[in-house]
Amino acid sequence: MEDFENVPAPSPAVRETFPQTETPSPAVREAFPQTETPSPAVRETFPQTETPSPAVREAFPQTETPPPAVREAFPQTETPPPEPVPVSVDTAQPPQPDKSSYKPRRTRKKQRGHWFFGFVCGVALAGALAVGGRLWEQRHSVDFTDRFFWDFREDYNDNGREDLEIKIPTWPVGDGPTFALFREHGATQTAQEVYKNVNPSVVTVIVGLDEKTAAVGTGVIFSPDGYFVTNYHVVQGGTECRAMLHSGHSYRAFYVAGDEQNDLAILKMDCSDALPAAQFGDSELLTVGDDVYAIGNPLGIEFRGTLTNGIISAIDRDVLVDGRTMSLIQTNAALNSGNSGGPLINQYGQVVGINVVKMSSRRSTVEGLGFAIPSASMERLVNDLLLYGESQPEPVIGISVDSFGTEVEPGLWGIGVLKVDPDSPAEKAGVQVGDYIIVADTETVSSSRDLLRARRRYHIGEAMPLTLWRDGQRVEVLIAFAE
Repeated sequence: MEDFENVPAPSPAVRETFPQTETPSPAVREAFPQTETPSPAVRETFPQTETPSPAVREAFPQTETPPPAVREAFPQTETPPPEPVPVSVDTAQPPQPDKSSYKPRRTRKKQRGHWFFGFVCGVALAGALAVGGRLWEQRHSVDFTDRFFWDFREDYNDNGREDLEIKIPTWPVGDGPTFALFREHGATQTAQEVYKNVNPSVVTVIVGLDEKTAAVGTGVIFSPDGYFVTNYHVVQGGTECRAMLHSGHSYRAFYVAGDEQNDLAILKMDCSDALPAAQFGDSELLTVGDDVYAIGNPLGIEFRGTLTNGIISAIDRDVLVDGRTMSLIQTNAALNSGNSGGPLINQYGQVVGINVVKMSSRRSTVEGLGFAIPSASMERLVNDLLLYGESQPEPVIGISVDSFGTEVEPGLWGIGVLKVDPDSPAEKAGVQVGDYIIVADTETVSSSRDLLRARRRYHIGEAMPLTLWRDGQRVEVLIAFAE
């Protein structure tokens, strides 16, 4: 056949030794037709069985027939005829090649194509996420960069709302309720009970800053007719305001009054129905380690009504915020932007503070440093805002005292007077260095906090009685507060 025309014919010796290699008889060809020339399909499937190309023969001349000298020296090297392959009569198909050792060929071109395709997909996905995030931000145009976060290690970067006038429609002052603290409490409540009892009194404060931007904070209702308290910085620069209840109902809110230095503001909801009001407890009764809870709207409306818990970490902590020193309650309850103006609640379900600031730092990790305005310092200020529309000057006694009490005689405690300011109400009343204050406004005094609590009840023009312990004797004086 022409496919094997280049193959030399076997030698006579080989033909004599292997006569079976000669052309099969007609009977064999009829019994085994598959031994004839392979079909074109087989030749296409196994092209390697065809005659090597001229280029291959030139590259590998050793595959040619050995020269006579080699055949004489190594007669055994001549190409022996192929051994006969036994064929079973039961086989219907020709033997199939073993493809288990075949390995697909991979080219560098395909690998580069896969890498480039993955890179393009990654870039497209990143772009889609960026565009989607931008569209979401524009749709939910809320200002989260309020000054709730205070960086105590670096210069404060304000949010552009400082010293802006509040243009929210106002509500008249002078005819509002009285803000009062409850100094008694009931049984300890579980976290579930605290949330159930206080959350209805917590409102989401949404302040419109312009046509496209709004600020979100938290407020606490303290009067059934819709008065609530929040942080001043929440409403600063606002032009309108709405307050949303936990039920989802919202009311238009009017601005009553505020105090920027103490970061408190009072607003009134325009509602006809009685609303659930929270009970405010006395923060002076707190001790370090007490359980506390916070309810607010961290990061905006999507997470409104979030409850977190912690403990009282410190009391009367002096914190420098925005260039002024504030005496605050420190807690490790989780607070975030959006918690501004929300309640800090004691274990009896009473609001004992208004969350105002959280420490943060760009240089180190800061966790669990949240602060709240004590309810005890709010009582006087909120009533001033309700009655006068602004805070009134606080009276000053004009003395420096010990922080903790001293037992002056068995069972009798007082705080020592360390300094008396010249021409102060205390000097005019006859208070001397070395005296011990044992009673202020009919209440026993065992720490400076007791004296401070009593002083907060008075205004300029009023007088507060003190009982002193001097040289083993009780001395009664009257502190007249003047401007």
